[in-house]
Amino acid sequence: MNNVFMILVLLSFLGLIAGLIAPKLAIFWNRNKASRKKVLKIYPAILVASFILFGITSPSLEEMEEKTTVSSESETVEESKPAEDTKEQKDDPQTSENKTDEVENKEKHNSVETENNNTANKSKEEDESNQSISKDSPYEQATVSRVVDGDTIEVTYNGKTEDVRLLLVDTPEVKHPSKPVQEFGPEASAYAKKMLTPGTKVGLEFDGPKRDKYDRLLAYIWVDGQNFNKALLENGYARLAYRYDPPYTHYETFMKAQNQAKSQDLGIWSVEGNYVQDDGFHQEVLVTESAEEETQQQETTRDQNGTTSLPYDPNGPDRDCGDFDSHETAQAFFEAAGGPERDPHRLDGSDGDGLACESL
Repeated sequence: MNNVFMILVLLSFLGLIAGLIAPKLAIFWNRNKASRKKVLKIYPAILVASFILFGITSPSLEEMEEKTTVSSESETVEESKPAEDTKEQKDDPQTSENKTDEVENKEKHNSVETENNNTANKSKEEDESNQSISKDSPYEQATVSRVVDGDTIEVTYNGKTEDVRLLLVDTPEVKHPSKPVQEFGPEASAYAKKMLTPGTKVGLEFDGPKRDKYDRLLAYIWVDGQNFNKALLENGYARLAYRYDPPYTHYETFMKAQNQAKSQDLGIWSVEGNYVQDDGFHQEVLVTESAEEETQQQETTRDQNGTTSLPYDPNGPDRDCGDFDSHETAQAFFEAAGGPERDPHRLDGSDGDGLACESL
C-alpha cells in the first residue's frame, strides 16, 4: 500500500510545479477558473497527506532487518542441505557401496550398448559393401572358398560352389596327374592363397563364353579394385594364354603386363632355357659339366695299345689340360684325337715335342 502513497507524493509534487508554471495544466478539471492560488491550496494539501500516509504504511526498520535475517537463514539451510546429504552418504558405507554398484552397472550397460551399436554398424557397413559389389559394381559377387592352384579357384556364386578358371592366364602345374611340379608353380599357388583367402569377397567379370568344356566358370577376378589375373602376369607367375574367342576386354593390358615381367626376368621368365612356350611350360634338364663328364667317362675309347680308357670323346667339345687328372690320360686323349700329327685341342703346347700336358 505504501507504494501507492509514494506515487501520490510524486504526482502531487509534479502537479504543484506544473501549476505554478501553467495553472491550466494542474487544474485540468476546471481550466476557466484555474489560478496559481488554487494550485497552492490543492496540491500542497495532497502532497502533505500522501507523504503522511506513505510514512504510516512503510515497514519499520526492525521488520526489514527481521525479514532480511529470515531470508538469509533460509538460503543457508538450502545450501547446507546437499552437503549434509553428501556427508550422510559418505558416513553410510552401504549407501556408498550401492552408489558405486549403480555407477558400475550403468557403465557396464553403456559399454554393452556401445558394443552392440558398433556391431550393428559394422554389420550394416558389410551389408552395404556387399550390396555395392552387386549393385554399383559391373562385376558379379562371389566369395572365395579355396584356392585350387595359381589359375583356378573355388568360389560360392549364386548360392552354389563353383570352380573358376582365370581368363587368359596359365600358371605352372602343381597338381597335374601326368606332369611333375613345374618351376614357379608352387610360388604361383602361394601367391593366390595369400591374395584370395577363404571368405574374401571378389567380383567376377565374364568376357566371352561363361564356361569351359569342364563346366568351370571363365572369368577375371577382381579383389580390392585390382585385377588378379593381371597381377599374376605382372609378377611373373603366369603366361598370357588361351585366347580362344577374341577380342578380349583386357588383352592389350595383359600383354603389357607380361612384357614388363619378361623384361625384368621375373618368375617364370627367369628360368634358363626355353621354359615358357606357346603350348605351356617345358621343364628342360640342363646338363651340367659334371654330368657331361660322368657320361663321357662311361664312354671309353682305347688307344693304340687297347688298354687306356679316355674320359672324353676325342671328337667332342674342345678340351684343355685342366680337364685331365694326369699327363698319361691327357697323352692318351691327345693321341686318340690325331696327335702328334694333329692337335685339334692344342694340348701339345708351343714346343711341338709330341707330349701333351707335360706339367701334369
